Amino acid sequence: MSAPLYQLKAEFFKTLGHPVRIRVLELLSEREHAVSEMLPIVGVEPAHLSQQLAVLRRANLVATRREGSAVYYSLTTVQVAELLRVARVILSGVLAGQAELLADLQAAASQEKPRL
Repeated sequence: MSAPLYQLKAEFFKTLGHPVRIRVLELLSEREHAVSEMLPIVGVEPAHLSQQLAVLRRANLVATRREGSAVYYSLTTVQVAELLRVARVILSGVLAGQAELLADLQAAASQEKPRL
């Protein structure tokens, strides 16, 4: 018996649940990158980047190709880039709502008279 869809979705989002993996996917949303290009941008040790890339490979979110000694990574589907774009839109809305709330709280606090 196969796992319910909601369980598979949860596993998928767990795979995305690491800042390095998200940063790698964002980079690959722009274009294919060699590991050596990603290292200084992502800012982690080579072994850590390798671990995170392996997780993304096992989830079939990225594909590799070798050119000489360089290994290049790319997204397996453009929908991953679209998912990241949608997440950015959602987060922008959430943060805008929080900024509005903060502004309201600050305005209310400035109108209150200090109590002695």
